[in-house]
Amino acid sequence: MTALPSRADDPGLWPSDPDRARALQARLAREVRQDPLDAAGVRLAAGLDVSYDRNDERLVAAAVVLSLPGLEVVDSATAHAAPSFPYLPGLFAFRELPPLLEAVRGLSTEPDVYVCDGFGLAHPRRFGLACHLGWLLDRPAIGVGKSPFTGRAEEPGPRRGDWSPLLAESGSGAEEVVGRALRTRTGVRPVYVSVGHRADLDGATGLVLRLTPEFRLPETVRRADRLSRDALAGLSGT
Repeated sequence: MTALPSRADDPGLWPSDPDRARALQARLAREVRQDPLDAAGVRLAAGLDVSYDRNDERLVAAAVVLSLPGLEVVDSATAHAAPSFPYLPGLFAFRELPPLLEAVRGLSTEPDVYVCDGFGLAHPRRFGLACHLGWLLDRPAIGVGKSPFTGRAEEPGPRRGDWSPLLAESGSGAEEVVGRALRTRTGVRPVYVSVGHRADLDGATGLVLRLTPEFRLPETVRRADRLSRDALAGLSGT
């Protein structure tokens, strides 16, 4: 079982009021660290994802650890729960992180980096799920989204590895880089990469390319998505 930092159990970090949750995100965004991430040196990467049932009454969170470069599953865990926070854009972390942390707690292997199906700095308050998770665990984390949640990006070049900056307005009204539109497959629409915590954008980009040898989405996210869906189907059958 993975031991989580004590901050993950602080009840003050889990407000039930949406306005207080937004204020907490704005405050914690100042504590996000952007450290160099050695993408080539990553040996264990964890993918995280959540699946919901049709009625939004139950969810399953999954954590899957893959070894690199072979991308073989070396560890996995799931956790299920009833959603305990409203479904509000920009506040998914308060809904999904409690079961995700429980899944992480169930791992027997500590990964080098966590890869979230979602965003980090590419968030209206610069504190998306990947930032929140990385800050709570005090571990490197990055976000990979299928479409931009905030900001805009020019279409990157057509080849694998081409990228363009994802830009969003800052508090002063000027634009700032909050991520990248990254082409992981030649001729296929890009994914959107952003820093979560204790990582940098170059390192995050390099790692995502290592995790996408065949498909558009990182294998970490694909495997976590599959596991969460399979586990949810198992619950539905009981």
